[in-house]
Amino acid sequence: MICKTLNTSAACLLLGYVSLSHAQPVQPLNLNDQVVTATRTEQALSRIASTSVITREQIVRSQAQSVSELLRGLAGVNVAANGGRGKTSAVYVRGTSSQHLLVLVDGVKIGSATSGGASLENIPVEQIERIELVRGPRSSLYGSEAVGGVMQIFTRRGEGEGFKPYFSAGAGSRSSFDGTAGISGSQGAGWFNLGVASASTDGINSRAYRPSAPRSYEPDADGYRELSGALRGGYRFDNGLELDGSWLHVDTHSDYDSRSTSGATGRFAYSDGSQQVIGGRARFKPLEPWLVTLQAGHSEDNTDNFRDGRFYSRFDTKRDSFNWQNDFSVADDQLLTLGFDYQQDRIDVTDDYAVDARDNKGAYLQYQGRFGRHGLLAGLRRDDNEQFGNHDTGNLGWSYDLRDNLMLSASYGTAFKAPTFNDLYAPDTGFTAGNPDLLPEESQSYELGLKGEQQWGEWSLNAFENQIEDLIVWTGSSPMQPQNVDVARIRGIEGVVGTELLGWDVVSSVTFLDPQDRSKANHGHLLPRRAKRTLNVDLDRAIGRFAVGTTLYAASERFDKSSNTEAERLPGYALVDLRGEYRLDDAWRLQAKLSNLFDRDYETAQTYEQPGRAIHFTVRYQAL
Repeated sequence: MICKTLNTSAACLLLGYVSLSHAQPVQPLNLNDQVVTATRTEQALSRIASTSVITREQIVRSQAQSVSELLRGLAGVNVAANGGRGKTSAVYVRGTSSQHLLVLVDGVKIGSATSGGASLENIPVEQIERIELVRGPRSSLYGSEAVGGVMQIFTRRGEGEGFKPYFSAGAGSRSSFDGTAGISGSQGAGWFNLGVASASTDGINSRAYRPSAPRSYEPDADGYRELSGALRGGYRFDNGLELDGSWLHVDTHSDYDSRSTSGATGRFAYSDGSQQVIGGRARFKPLEPWLVTLQAGHSEDNTDNFRDGRFYSRFDTKRDSFNWQNDFSVADDQLLTLGFDYQQDRIDVTDDYAVDARDNKGAYLQYQGRFGRHGLLAGLRRDDNEQFGNHDTGNLGWSYDLRDNLMLSASYGTAFKAPTFNDLYAPDTGFTAGNPDLLPEESQSYELGLKGEQQWGEWSLNAFENQIEDLIVWTGSSPMQPQNVDVARIRGIEGVVGTELLGWDVVSSVTFLDPQDRSKANHGHLLPRRAKRTLNVDLDRAIGRFAVGTTLYAASERFDKSSNTEAERLPGYALVDLRGEYRLDDAWRLQAKLSNLFDRDYETAQTYEQPGRAIHFTVRYQAL
């Protein structure tokens, strides 16, 4: 099935509903998998949240080379990038900004306290076991930033008795090379994983020619390198005490094309950075119905920037966090959660910021229960932010099983986000400047969902509206400064279908989005870099030892700025990827992927190029 335009996206979505009399039952979507990120608990008492799960096997099968590539096809997600692999990227969940997506790695919150976003482009996919994406507000559990959703990345863990080595090596277009080596396993009550991974590419020319800045144009390839190590392990004692810990460290080097800046041309720009996440957790039961979880974490986001062959700037941020959670099974199918968490952010930058540290204390309460066919979830949280005082948020959800295989859900939630250090205190360079008078953003969100399971597969449909007050947007010029927009209203519908058709596993998702800026200056305009319509269709089939697959992704036009002028219009585009693999035996497999089959030119951020056609080959080994 070929979709030439997004006007046929509804027809493409219906592809998942088509079932033949000989179709076999499949479960490609895992709609009922318990997602611990949604409720901070492992008991599946409520399935109200709209979630997506990407497993290790799906990561390997997709042959994706970045987290952004993995997320791009999910319902409700838009991705924008400033160039090719390893370049700054933004993930927009349900039309909210990348700063509205709270990101965890093994339960530890990550991200830059200066820019406000997590550097997902620098998280190596070869170190990932599983990704959980929860759409919608979750400030009632996680505090600031969880406006559009929460994403948790779990690093690889050991399974199976004994020691299990694994290995991969790949090469492809633009002198791209990558490799992975590690060992994992378990023995008795303990388990572990230790792995290293590396990747490099000559890349593409990240930025196109700009008539407004002809002297800053560099027709060069902007390369990227990364080297990472990960360690994760745990042990369960006879008395029921569980201890586990994790460590992830990534060093990166990225060349990029910079704008002209005061005192420098911006030529020959590159950044050397590092990401580090360390976490530890203890779980035990003082009494049979009472589970205590103690978790502490430390994360770092460090970047040194160079221009004109010399050091230019440093942005180092450190975050320490602690969480104490208590889960009480008050009755059958009734769970009460009470918790307290603490977070401190510190920055070390070359410029003089008026404030370089702040902390946040939060207390939360959540109830989950089932009553026959009804499910209920309710949560409340109070945050005490050192700079912005108290903020109360809440969440209320209800579900009803219309039939054993059909569920209706409805939810309401509020959220908030504190301004970043850059928003508040970035020095006035003549081009940009912070605004210390900013207010925190606040939001209200409504959602209605329907999901079902039939013999032929699974499907879900969600409609939502999110209203954000005092939305922070950088506007103006000389200097550009962040301002609180009066309100932004985002409405949308997401549909996901998974089935088997003529021997092919089919998973399709479609999103219709209306992300409106409701400020006086741009009332009714689209928020920047959000496509109104997106479609993704994955087809996969196993034929003996062979497996083949293809992905069709299409996005409608978008605008680079809220002013929505014709000069800021980014055309819609469609991409086709092909993939295949051959299993030499149960442990070894050979893979190949052809990306952007038709060599489509497109941009997700204005003047920043995206990769054209490319091929990549990989050999993998996983001991059984």
